[in-house]
Amino acid sequence: MRGVMIVGTASNVGKSIITTAICRIFVNEGYVVAPFKSQNMSHKIHFIKDDMKIALSQAIQAQAAKVEPTVWMNPIVLNAKSETTSEVILLGKTVEQMSGKKYRDVFYEKGLAAIKQSLEMLQNEFDVIVMEGAGSPVELNLKDRELVNMKIADLADVPVLLVADIDRGGVFASIIGTLELLTPLERERVQGIIINKFRGDPSLFHDGIRWIEEHTNIPVLGLIPYIEHQIPAEDSLSEMNRFEKNVELDNKEDYYEDLAVKIQKHLDWQQIINIMNRWVKK
Repeated sequence: MRGVMIVGTASNVGKSIITTAICRIFVNEGYVVAPFKSQNMSHKIHFIKDDMKIALSQAIQAQAAKVEPTVWMNPIVLNAKSETTSEVILLGKTVEQMSGKKYRDVFYEKGLAAIKQSLEMLQNEFDVIVMEGAGSPVELNLKDRELVNMKIADLADVPVLLVADIDRGGVFASIIGTLELLTPLERERVQGIIINKFRGDPSLFHDGIRWIEEHTNIPVLGLIPYIEHQIPAEDSLSEMNRFEKNVELDNKEDYYEDLAVKIQKHLDWQQIINIMNRWVKK
């Protein structure tokens, strides 16, 4: 499969905005592109054709990619109803409300089958799949039955770009810690690092980039400045009462173009293309 997965060292490091921008950059280079997030925990639901439901963020990414959103782009949505239970939406339709334990115990195989089916459908229709992970790929208490990060990158057999947020501090520890907790095969799949939310003079971080590359043997493919943007964050449990049944999309064509330009100029884009193409040949 031709594509790439964006994972993060933690939640809220900027995976969604970078995924959205990369979708538009690929489109501008002539590719037919689909976004993909296998499992999304969100209260922001967008209704698509035939009253099917997906997360708003994947609908936004589809809009950035200039394609109609489908359930194949977001086969599983978890709409949290309490600290321990969620409405499970599978391929656009509500299945039932489940506890986290029940979801892990009884839903895993069904969810994995839906993800495999979705990837097959997208591969048949699109040139490139731009995939987004969730949270951190090294939540070790959940990793054996995870359905959204390195397991799915392996299933799709795509290279991974690791995003870290420098604005919150601890960027070196977050990168090294994440890579150390991956298995050797998972770490081999990580082909690039992107530093996000940088403030100040980029020349002051040249030594930091050198250190990261020397200690990980993985290239830093971007130092992206802090960008004010309109991509909504996924809801947290504290916002449960603000659930919106259907969130409409505004026409943001100019915004997607501007976002793509702003982010692309801070990426080693040709290297990202090379990584993707090299992985396919591999």
